[in-house]
Amino acid sequence: MQISDRDTQILEKLVKYCMEIEHAHHEYNRDYETFCSNPTYHNAVALCLMQIGELVGKLSDEFRSENTQIPWRAIRGMRNVVAHEYGHIDMETVWETAENGTCELKEFCQKMLNKND
Repeated sequence: MQISDRDTQILEKLVKYCMEIEHAHHEYNRDYETFCSNPTYHNAVALCLMQIGELVGKLSDEFRSENTQIPWRAIRGMRNVVAHEYGHIDMETVWETAENGTCELKEFCQKMLNKND
């Protein structure tokens, strides 16, 4: 499958936001207690998750339907939680998503971009 230019650009942006989350983790020594208590840390991660969720909504339906191994709907759902319920979000869920889900997403996007070269 050849990936459209638009989807390619979105995948590149997704990688960038995943890397920004990694950078935030590095800056704050990937410490959960700091994440929960430091608004700069958790806001940076939450903003990246929100952007990731927004971007996956812009991927073509064809691309998403051909790549069902990624939970597109759940990623979009996290965006909605962060965007609309920020004062009430579960920090543990945000942490788990940032710790686990973004690594998987970044690897997938990089794989797809390499395949497209």
